[in-house]
Formats: sequence, structure tokens, C-alpha cells
Amino acid sequence: MAISASLVKELRERTGAGMMECKRALQETDGDIEAAIEAMRKSGQAKAAKKAGRTAADGVVELRLADDGSRGVMVEINSETDFVAKDANFVGFAEAVGETALGSTAADVDALAEQPLAGGDGATVNTAREALVAKVGENVQLRRLVRFDAPAGRLYSYRHGVRIGVIVDLVGGDETLGRDIAMHIAATNPMCISADDVPAEAMDREREIFRAQALESGKPPEIVDKIIGGRMRKFTEEVTLLGQAFVKDPDISVEKLLKQAGASVAAFARLEVGEGIEKKAENFAEEVEAQAKQAE
Repeated sequence: MAISASLVKELRERTGAGMMECKRALQETDGDIEAAIEAMRKSGQAKAAKKAGRTAADGVVELRLADDGSRGVMVEINSETDFVAKDANFVGFAEAVGETALGSTAADVDALAEQPLAGGDGATVNTAREALVAKVGENVQLRRLVRFDAPAGRLYSYRHGVRIGVIVDLVGGDETLGRDIAMHIAATNPMCISADDVPAEAMDREREIFRAQALESGKPPEIVDKIIGGRMRKFTEEVTLLGQAFVKDPDISVEKLLKQAGASVAAFARLEVGEGIEKKAENFAEEVEAQAKQAE
């Protein structure tokens, strides 16, 4: 049957798909727009499933705080390439996911995926994700969700570009200090707040490394212990928020900066796109050769 331009237009507006894809879906369903939408969603799910195994290590960190600073969320949303991460469709989806996360009580990305997407047509986050995969041709994944509440303080945030997000629970202080501390964390990536919070296994690992280095230098045992003590103090200063030199004024530590303001950090979280994901090294020549063999 002949498919009218107005019907194609309506389907495009409802699905966001391309004109030819909409026309083809309508032709296959004899102009039944609801059946066409269902078929396109199924097709999107199939395409998403095929791409799900591909490494998605690019993307954005979406960050949202409640107006009163009492709660906040960060969501890492991955794509395969920086090109798609900048695509308007991906950006719009990511922003909607951030709003959905803040407005929901979802504790992790699996629960978030089942929430109705903010500003959508009732479709869930996962359904919208599958449709986006079909549209952009890349694997898109919700990787991490961090949810924050500040019962004793107030939340402040900083986002560096779109790839790094930080939320800080600050007790005391003001907005300027809160943003400065969040910015500092974005730049230095501390392991934890204070020396007491450094994991025992991390301390043991560094201590053994320093001991081996000192013994290899031929120093006597009594000197080795002093060397190790000094290096461990320096290590804890480098990896803890309070021990680090403040990035905007290296002559003062973060701990001293907070004390001067009568403030303290109760907690913080930092997300960076792709951290911990092993990217596959692509060899273009091998990829072309493999594709050629498949075509034979």
C-alpha cells in the first residue's frame, strides 16, 4: 500500500528514527503505525543485543544535585567512541538519564534502567537506550550510579568537561569552599579522606615495595626502618585528601584549608569515564583483512 508522507512524519516524531527506516517499517506493517513502532523497538533490541559485547569506554558522567544540596547523583553512561559521546542524540539521552536518576530512588544502574525516562513518552531508560543503540550504531551502556545524601552537611559538585564528576559532602564552609574541594578532588583523585581510611592492603603493599627498594640499596636494617617510615608518611600525604597540597595554593594542605574555614569533609565520590575498562587495541589493517575474509 502507499504510505503517506504525513504517516512517515508521525512515526519519525514518535520514534526519532530515520525517514527510510520509518517508511520501511510502515510498508512492512501495511501502514499500522502502532505495529510499526513495536517492530522497530524489537529491531532496536536485537541491534542492541548484537552490540552489547563491544567495549564501551568513552562517554560522559552526568551529575545532578537537588536545589537544597541534600542529595545528588552521578551516572556514568558509556559509548564506544568520543564521536558518539558528542552526538546530540546521545547527549540528550544522557541528560535525561541524569534527571531520571535524581528523581528516582534507584540504587544501581539495573534499577535505574527500569525507570521511566524523564521527559520521555513513558518508555523506560533501557528501552530508550536500545533505541539509541539502533540509531547511533554503537554500544551504549549505563555503567555506574553513585547516589549521595547529606544528612549532616551539604553537597557540592564539580564536573571537569563531561568526563569527570565529583560530589563532596561538606560540613560547614560555604559554596566557594565546596566547589574548590570538589575541583581539587577532580584534579588529584585522592584514594580516601584521611590516613586512617587508607586500606590496610594498600599500606602493606607500599611498605613492602619501599622495604625492597631500601634493602637493595644496601642500607643497614635500622636505617631501612627509618626510610620506610618517612616514605609511608609521604605516601599517605599523596593519596589522602587531607594530606594533599591544595591545588589552588600548594603552600597549604587541604586539611589546613578546611580547619581555617571550620569545615570538614564527611564523604566524597569521583567518577571518571572509562576508568578500569580495558580498551581493545585496534589494528586497522587486521580489521580490514578480517572484514575482507568475511565477505569472501
